[in-house]
Amino acid sequence: MEVIYILIGVSLLVAIAFLVAFIWAVKNGQFEDTYTPSVRILWDEEKQQKQIREK
Repeated sequence: MEVIYILIGVSLLVAIAFLVAFIWAVKNGQFEDTYTPSVRILWDEEKQQKQIREK
């Protein structure tokens, strides 16, 4: 029974650590650019196609 109390305490500490890390990432602008990741693969294809054409 004592192990359950320890596990609950540890899980709360881990959850709080993830919450703090998420808040820190949001405040530092980690999630501001929502456009670039969606088109990054297209840019890579264009570069590869240009390299293939040049060869």
